[in-house]
Amino acid sequence: MEALQRPVILILGAGAVGLSFAGRLARVATVYAACRPVHAGAIRERGLVMEGVWGTGTVKGVTPITGPEEVPAGVDYIIITAKGTDTLAISREYAGVIRGRPVASLQNGIGNEDIIARYTDTVIGGTVTTNFSVVGPGHVRVLSESAPACFGVWSGDGGEVLDRLIAIIGSAGIPVEVSPDIRAGKWTKALLNIAVNPICAILRAPVGAAADADIREIVTALIRETFAIAGAEGVRLPWATADDYLAHLFGVQVPDFAAVYPSMYYDITLGRQTEIDLLNGYVARLGERHGIPTPQNQCIAGLVRYIQAHPDAP
Repeated sequence: MEALQRPVILILGAGAVGLSFAGRLARVATVYAACRPVHAGAIRERGLVMEGVWGTGTVKGVTPITGPEEVPAGVDYIIITAKGTDTLAISREYAGVIRGRPVASLQNGIGNEDIIARYTDTVIGGTVTTNFSVVGPGHVRVLSESAPACFGVWSGDGGEVLDRLIAIIGSAGIPVEVSPDIRAGKWTKALLNIAVNPICAILRAPVGAAADADIREIVTALIRETFAIAGAEGVRLPWATADDYLAHLFGVQVPDFAAVYPSMYYDITLGRQTEIDLLNGYVARLGERHGIPTPQNQCIAGLVRYIQAHPDAP
């Protein structure tokens, strides 16, 4: 029972999501968080500051690290919360730690788990829709929760590992549940991002721009291509057809987020790498593999890559 109460958890790529989980999990686990030096220094100096619906105060039980040489022996679980563009690099850097241990991914986009699976046998996929943000060095805010976090076995014989991880996360007071089909869950979460993130980033516009008649046609094509690829991959989405999801997208999601600028917009405006190759680019690559045309996703992915490569272009 003691092992369940105080497992050792390592969080890799701890930004807003990872540090928030670290702060909450510190109630029931020994937590190490691999984070940027600016966060590590602040946490060492005065602890991790949290505010919002997951509690407000300073957490002293999180140990920040900045490299694999600082990881202690006896890590029980690894959770990767790095941006998808960093998954390969962080997996390589911490390969010696990851190998042979169960690893869970709490990352946006599709394909992160396949990268992680090159380094360990047991991979658990996860999704989270809670609103996390970084306020400052070693200071995070959890603004709202829209649904429980979901985890499911992606590869390997991880049923018992999944049950233990769910129990630990739940005991920390984080709403969590087991996903019966985590692949479908990852694709489902990615649909909105595939539909509007790159379009809004290119246009420098909020999500509501997707409702414009001309833009709507492009979004519709992106989703129809994506549904075709999901079907070829054997992924069972919650909507029977692309048109069913499009009705939900334009009737619910776009109006709900109309004034919001998506994360890819901020990546582009700040000159950061985007997760385009884990969204539309991923759909396009699978299209090539299955022999299914995906011209709209290829076009959008190409445009975003060009913008990334030429951040100073007028």
